[in-house]
Amino acid sequence: MNDSHVKILDCTIRDGGLVNNWDFSVDFVRDLYYSLNAAGVEYMEIGYKNSPKLLKGAEAGPWRFLDEAFLREVIPEKGDTKLSALVDIGRVDENDILPRSESMLDMIRVACYVKDVDKALDLVNKFHGYGYETSLNIMALSNVMEHDLVEAFQQIADSPVDVVYVVDSFGSLYHRDIEHLVAKFQRYLPNKKLGIHAHNNMQLAFSNTLTAAELGVTFLDSSVFGMGRAAGNCNTELLVSFLKNPRYELRPILEVIERRMIPLREKVEWGYIIPYMISGVLNEHPRVAMALRASDDKEKYAEFYDKLTSPEIVVTSKSGE
Repeated sequence: MNDSHVKILDCTIRDGGLVNNWDFSVDFVRDLYYSLNAAGVEYMEIGYKNSPKLLKGAEAGPWRFLDEAFLREVIPEKGDTKLSALVDIGRVDENDILPRSESMLDMIRVACYVKDVDKALDLVNKFHGYGYETSLNIMALSNVMEHDLVEAFQQIADSPVDVVYVVDSFGSLYHRDIEHLVAKFQRYLPNKKLGIHAHNNMQLAFSNTLTAAELGVTFLDSSVFGMGRAAGNCNTELLVSFLKNPRYELRPILEVIERRMIPLREKVEWGYIIPYMISGVLNEHPRVAMALRASDDKEKYAEFYDKLTSPEIVVTSKSGE
């Protein structure tokens, strides 16, 4: 595989923040940034650019609501690794976004469900006008109807968005699903770069990401030590060690895992665990498995499986990246 087209976007702080409510110290995030820079990773997603006033009662660390002045303190000197942030529809005040020339951020990614693609593209247009690289991440693709996706593609094709993501929100996709989706995205969006955001519920995040890369997908989302919501993401250290690009260097990632991720893993849980496997197999939002892990019945796997597969049980409100 020729890996020269590939770019790694590490989302440890943004997606991993869903595990610990974005309770990372400034030292932790600064250390991670400079480690990723030393490793040759092209992008670091340093959090969400959502607005606290639009998330009432949302108590979280500062990486949930990135502030430009704060970012300048965190990273006094930027390296080659670019910074990105994610925004959610209805949770960002566009007046909080500075022009790129005045910002620490290089890319703003917009996450939405397929029904809100028009609203997402309104934001993309604004951020593009401010000079940012942009991406559109359509979440929960495993639950999207074909005609809805095709309709969304027609809007996306006419937009200035730079990257469009195949997102496996529930960690329920196999390599054939990835092949099918990538081919469809390429057919309808021939002028857009593509990205892949995979979750590891069935231990397929790395292989699904490589499948996408082999098919020409450019942006590969990952996280150090796989840290991300529930089962976590494709591991940055796996991509850095596997991809054939002389710019990548594994050792800085191993060192930051030793310094930062091992102690953190003793306090909070993420990664391949049986309830997350079950929710992935059944194409369910991981929140049902996360609730189990927070209960006294956290190891009752068979009972959990029975509950999810009983006809009278209906799990509602599937959402999330």
